[in-house]
Amino acid sequence: MPLQASAKAFLDDRAAMGVRPVQELSVEQARAQTIRIAQAMGPGEPVARTEDRAIPGPLGEIPIRLYTPQDRSSLPVLVYFHGGGWVVGNLETVDQFCRMIANAAGCIVVSVNYRHAPEHKFPAAVEDAYAGTRWVSQNAHTFRGDPARLAVGGSSAGGNLAAAVALAARDRGGPPLCFQLLIVPVIDHNFDTLSYRDNAEGYGLAAEGMRWYWRHYLSSEADGRHPYASPLRAPSLGGLPPAFVATAEFDPLRDEGEAYAARLRNEGVPTTHKRYAGMVHGFQGPEANTDTAQALRQAFQKPASQTTHTR
Repeated sequence: MPLQASAKAFLDDRAAMGVRPVQELSVEQARAQTIRIAQAMGPGEPVARTEDRAIPGPLGEIPIRLYTPQDRSSLPVLVYFHGGGWVVGNLETVDQFCRMIANAAGCIVVSVNYRHAPEHKFPAAVEDAYAGTRWVSQNAHTFRGDPARLAVGGSSAGGNLAAAVALAARDRGGPPLCFQLLIVPVIDHNFDTLSYRDNAEGYGLAAEGMRWYWRHYLSSEADGRHPYASPLRAPSLGGLPPAFVATAEFDPLRDEGEAYAARLRNEGVPTTHKRYAGMVHGFQGPEANTDTAQALRQAFQKPASQTTHTR
C-alpha cells in the first residue's frame, strides 16, 4: 500500500527541519542532528517521578534514568535501550517515549545509556546493556520494582541490544526476563534483502545510512556474524522470553525483523509480530504506542519463571 499520511508527514517534517542523511555527516554532526530532532518533539508527558543515576558498568559508570508512573510498590520494570545505530542518541532523545510507555503500560521504565561507536566498538554496547539489565534485576527492590516481571526493549539499534541482552541472559544464566519488546529492530548484518533493495532510499532511514552505522559499530566482518551483533544468526533461539516484534512496510530493516519473529515462533517462543502498513522506520503514533503498551501489560501478567521455554 502507499505511504500512510502520517508517515508522509513524518518525512516532510524531517525535510523541513533540514535533516540530512547520516552517511553525509560526521559522527559529531550526526549526534548533534539527533539531539536537534528530539528537542523539536517537545517535552514528554508527566510521570510521577524521574530519577537519574549512574550505575557500575564493565568500564566505568553507565548513566540511567528511571521513570515511575505511580506511587506504589512492586511495579513491573522495562529496561529500555535507545536507538541511533549504536552511534547517536542518549537518554534525552528517548525521554518522550519512555514517559509515554511508563504511563501507558503501568511500569517503571529504566532507560539505559551505553557506550557508543565508533569510540567503543562491538560488543561494548551489548555489555553495557547487559550490565544495566543485571543491575536492574538485582536492585529493583530499591526503586519499588518487581524483578520477577522484568522486560527488555528498544527501537532500531536499541531493539538489537534488547534482543542481544535476551540471548546473553539465556546464555549466561540470567537475569530472568519475562518479555522482549523489539521495535523495528536491527537483527542481521545483511544488506541483501528485498526490503533493503525496495526501500534503499526515500523513506528516512536509507540503506547507505545503515551501512554507515554498521561500519562504525563493527571492528570486522567476523563481528557482524556474532549472534550478539546479529541475533538472527544465533544457532538457537529456544529458551528466550516471549516477544513482540514491530516492523514497518517501508523500512530497510523490515525483512530481518520479520525473519526473526518467524524464527522465534518456529523455535517455540511465544511471539507476536505486527507489520505497520504504509509506515517508515522511526515512526511513532497512537496505534503503535497502544499496541506496545498492551503487549507489555499482557506480558507483565506472568513472572519470568512462567515464561521460560525449553532451549
